[in-house]
Amino acid sequence: MRFKIAMAAAALLAATLTGCGEKAATLDDLRSTEITLPNGTKIVCETMREDPELARGLMFRDSLPPNRGMLFAYPTVDIHKHWMYQVKFPIDTIWLDRDHSIVEIVENMPPCTGKAAHECPQYGGKQRSRYALEVNAGFAAKNGLRVGDRLDF
Repeated sequence: MRFKIAMAAAALLAATLTGCGEKAATLDDLRSTEITLPNGTKIVCETMREDPELARGLMFRDSLPPNRGMLFAYPTVDIHKHWMYQVKFPIDTIWLDRDHSIVEIVENMPPCTGKAAHECPQYGGKQRSRYALEVNAGFAAKNGLRVGDRLDF
């Protein structure tokens, strides 16, 4: 009986991932969000929703490919500070409200490796937000992002 249930679940998942005649999706596609900036630039973001993912973020990675990012989708609107503990490269972090409007930007947050966690500074969290977007350093300036801009996703 368990085998039949597992097979039915697998078939349902396959049908869901395949869609109606479209290219088959992958599990990575299900964890990704495409964001369109006000200037029309599109980026693909890994989307973090669960506590362990939200805590890990970009830790231990060597880089972030161009036009990629990490979107933190918090369960509630609140103050969400970020830190750079074990992040190996500088980033910009952009906080957004529930309507996807930018409420805060911190540019060029420096890496914090080789230090104890408590020695790494916290950034942002001056405004209540529902999302945070982490991108390579210089991305916000390059794309002219400002508080009040709305991102589409």
